[in-house]
Amino acid sequence: MYQSTVLDAIGHAVPDQYATASPRVDPQCDLLAALQRRDPAACELLVARYGDRAYRLAIGITRDSRDAEEAVSDAFWSIVRKIDTFRGDAALGSWIYRVVANAAYQKVRRQAHRRDEIPLDEVLPAFDEDGCHAGPIQDWSTDVDDPAVQGRLREALQSALDELPPHYRAIFVLHDMEGVSMSEAATSLGITVSTAKTRAHRARLFLRKRLSAFMEHVAVTVA
Repeated sequence: MYQSTVLDAIGHAVPDQYATASPRVDPQCDLLAALQRRDPAACELLVARYGDRAYRLAIGITRDSRDAEEAVSDAFWSIVRKIDTFRGDAALGSWIYRVVANAAYQKVRRQAHRRDEIPLDEVLPAFDEDGCHAGPIQDWSTDVDDPAVQGRLREALQSALDELPPHYRAIFVLHDMEGVSMSEAATSLGITVSTAKTRAHRARLFLRKRLSAFMEHVAVTVA
């Protein structure tokens, strides 16, 4: 279901230029007030405002629907109980995303049967001493609309997303798929904007390389 959004995000294998987000007033004052008052309707409001995005972030990290649901449930319960620990240093939404991400990371760490993280350096394209790609990267963007390819491409994309380490999936889901600003995504995950940009770019390169390999295989098969 993420195919078009993800393909748009990784369509270019060069770093994007991101403008630093301007400080803004948290628009969720009514939710914050309701949570602080222990309003019985606050939990429903929290779910209505952040439930869908929180789940997409959680499943982007865990890659398991049950783990994602449990992570969101744990996170929201923690938010309701510990709202007094919110000091307003960041936007309320950023704090909520951080609690959800931490709960999802805990789910991943607790699953001893999960595969080890892949070393991204082994799958990223080679760079020369000037930081440029050592070899050309195939442009397969014109082929993705082929109905004969779309189903297999969707499967290949899902497989590639599953292979991304959780902390790379987290920034990719928040920024490239959910449209959260790089600054807010970094704050939500407790990392610097520079680290967030690096992880997002490396995630795109990883996905593009995997999908390029798939498209090369398709081209050979069709030929």
